[in-house]
Amino acid sequence: MALGDSHTIGTSVATEDRWPDQLVARLVAAPPPVATLELVANHAANGSTAGDVVRRQLPRLEDHAPIGFATLLVGVNDVVQGVPEATYRADVDTLVTALLGRLPADRILCVETPDYTVTPRGADFGEPAARSAAIVRNNAILRDRCAAAAIRFVDGILEISRDAATDRTLVAGDGLHPSGAQYRRWVIERIEPAVRELLRG
Repeated sequence: MALGDSHTIGTSVATEDRWPDQLVARLVAAPPPVATLELVANHAANGSTAGDVVRRQLPRLEDHAPIGFATLLVGVNDVVQGVPEATYRADVDTLVTALLGRLPADRILCVETPDYTVTPRGADFGEPAARSAAIVRNNAILRDRCAAAAIRFVDGILEISRDAATDRTLVAGDGLHPSGAQYRRWVIERIEPAVRELLRG
């Protein structure tokens, strides 16, 4: 089950190009296959802050019990909407605690937020340098909370996203969100190896 914001629901890309869908497709097909894995639901929503995930997405977990694996990617809208870092930190704590109440730590994966500020429309959502720095800080908050709970945190996503400054094939048609090609890099280079390692464990 996937939770989060536009980067997980895949705003402006086809369903099959969303990173959770690409991830499951590769895990099922690429050797060694994980035949029993399926994407039960993607409850992520465009524009969601961490608080929105707490209020609107967490309750939906009960609709799909039992769940064997969950992912979380959230933070960019907290930056764009000016949510204080202390509030983001508290919401992340609520999210992690709630997920740990349903799953063991090695069945939860948190993913780093990319940097939208390098895209053609990045400056439409605030001064790029300041927004980029805030994304880095929110990533650190989520990473630190994951470390405290022994949850796997996938980094390297921000670095990949910054390649969009010079490679526009990594940007979706809306000029803002990642393209399917960028999501493919996320999966192949960073997310799939982490998930395979967890599932082997």
